[in-house]
Amino acid sequence: MTTKLTLTVEKSVIERAKSYAKGTGRSLSELIESYLDTVTSDEGKKEISPKLKKIVGAVKLPKDFDDEKELHSYFEHKHL
Repeated sequence: MTTKLTLTVEKSVIERAKSYAKGTGRSLSELIESYLDTVTSDEGKKEISPKLKKIVGAVKLPKDFDDEKELHSYFEHKHL
């Protein structure tokens, strides 16, 4: 059974998604349904590996840490 769903999404995102859907021969509804199915499936809820569990929380970052800015800075210095 299908049910109607109303979403609020940025216009530019909708335009890109429609273009992507058209290019893949699917509808926007099919894309969204597939995405929601994937993120809510049991397969999407994988256990964290024991190695990763050991290091989680090991590094304390400042509250104002900007990972995007740091990554950009890293690549900027790497390629100069």
